[in-house]
Amino acid sequence: MREVITISTENQRNKLPPALIALLISAFAIGTTEFVIMGILPDVANDLHVTLSAAGLLVTGYALGVAIGGPLITACTSRLSRKSLLFGLMLIFVAGNLLAAVALAYAILMIARILASFAHGTFFGVGSIVATRLVSREKQASAIALMFTGLTLANILGVPIGTFIGQMWGWRSTFWIVTALGILSLIGIAFLVPRIQKEPTSDFRHEMRVLRSKQVVLALLMTVLGFGGVFTAFTYIAPILTDITGFSVGAVTPILLLFGIGMTIGNAIGGKLSDWKLMPSLVGMLTLLTAVLAIFTLTSYFKIAALVTVFVWGFASFTIVPALQMRVLAKAKGSPNIASALNISSFNLANAGGAYLGGWVIDSGPGLGSLPWIAAIVTAAGLVVTLISWSLDQREAASSESAEHSRSLSIKS
Repeated sequence: MREVITISTENQRNKLPPALIALLISAFAIGTTEFVIMGILPDVANDLHVTLSAAGLLVTGYALGVAIGGPLITACTSRLSRKSLLFGLMLIFVAGNLLAAVALAYAILMIARILASFAHGTFFGVGSIVATRLVSREKQASAIALMFTGLTLANILGVPIGTFIGQMWGWRSTFWIVTALGILSLIGIAFLVPRIQKEPTSDFRHEMRVLRSKQVVLALLMTVLGFGGVFTAFTYIAPILTDITGFSVGAVTPILLLFGIGMTIGNAIGGKLSDWKLMPSLVGMLTLLTAVLAIFTLTSYFKIAALVTVFVWGFASFTIVPALQMRVLAKAKGSPNIASALNISSFNLANAGGAYLGGWVIDSGPGLGSLPWIAAIVTAAGLVVTLISWSLDQREAASSESAEHSRSLSIKS
């Protein structure tokens, strides 16, 4: 039986579904726990008596947990209704962060981080699908963007506040706060997300057949390359701002806040543009992102110009997020759950791959100052893949139109 959510046309036009608020809060909690570890990394290293690089593996462990765990958990939980699945995922999230809050050893904290990460990929994948079911068709990308606003707000509010709390009262207090956010999310899902009927069950092999679709594979590649360029440079934004632009270390945090504000605005506008015309908008947004990254090669040497570029960079980087997620959903009609989770994994592969490439450029390549134009090349590759995918759409549409025209002539004759 197909999944059904009934919403009146009037509600769709005039009211924001409360369930979207529950998804936003959950996204805020997940985004906070993913990124806040970077702000309290020295405190964790000192308290647990490990090196800073070892503590940094807590970031890597989380990212790999998202990339690998998301598709597997999505495929293995296909028998659950989407509301039950979202609730269960946030239970895992709460358990992981609660374990982190009481962890007395590095190994326990690593296990806690990986456990919490298992909720990430599947939650954003399934949450994207639920978000599209809560609104009318012409507002689906905007609904996805609203959920992802929780992720951008996590960078603006959650990470700075969580870092401050951790520095003032110990890093474990940060995870206690995130655990409380997770409990709030559980309440929101329980009372605000509508009960959804189960879809037909399928096994992992059946779910993974979605990768036989050329357009789905191209959509995932668009995410890896298009967003990979962002993290190739952004991972090392602090040394770029201090060593090249000449800002003090203390200025980095407010500059990152500027980036986060740009992300939030870009996410909202990107959703509306994607609702308007998905592929033309995505091509335009990737073109803008490529240009901004390339321009940063020059503007990174001038403070005012760098500030403007960082804001536009944040804006451009998140205009593409709802569009990329919507593209996968549009092309994976038979298996939206696993395809959506795979796309979230692709975002994390973009994160890890971009960071690795940036590190190689710094250590073995042309150096720190070259990161922006290297990042621009990566995103430009994503743009090329997007143009190829769009051309396939146009070719299929032309073929269908030709077949329909031939059928009409045959009937007339």
